[in-house]
Amino acid sequence: MLKKEIIKNIIYIGLILTFACITTYKIYTRFQTTRDVDYNSKSLDVVYHDNGNKISLEKVTPMTDSVGISTKGYGLSVKNNLTVPIKYKIKIIDDSDLEKENEYDVIPKEEIKVSIKEGKKINKIYYLNELEDGILLDSELNALENVDIVIRLWIQKDSTIPLTTDMEYHGIIQVIENENESVAKTK
Repeated sequence: MLKKEIIKNIIYIGLILTFACITTYKIYTRFQTTRDVDYNSKSLDVVYHDNGNKISLEKVTPMTDSVGISTKGYGLSVKNNLTVPIKYKIKIIDDSDLEKENEYDVIPKEEIKVSIKEGKKINKIYYLNELEDGILLDSELNALENVDIVIRLWIQKDSTIPLTTDMEYHGIIQVIENENESVAKTK
């Protein structure tokens, strides 16, 4: 009698574990395959994570570079769909439509620092006004390569902007294919 109950319990536990494993696998694969591609062409797929391609800096909080690169970033993934390498650029442009709509004072670009981390490479840090034509990254993807990119914005530590100022900065991240200069925008 005791032996039958032990076998019965083992079967129940086995069924429960099997159900849990199958359910976990299905959930995992669903999240992996249903990620929205915000832009695609014959050569590139671009997926903007979390906030899409909009970036903003809404609080004047000066900080050091080490603190700035540890803040929450704006992530995106860029995938090469070709079997040959392709060159691309990451560009930040001002969101002038939002500026006109909300009528706020804009944080001067010389006060804003921006970092970009491409895959496992080290963070590159620039002042926003140093970017030529807003180009933050000019890089190349190998055949069928996928790279994750994180962009962060913060106010430089030595800023002269008063903390009580209601200034903001809003921008748009663009991915540009070098070959035909088509721009990756959200749908």
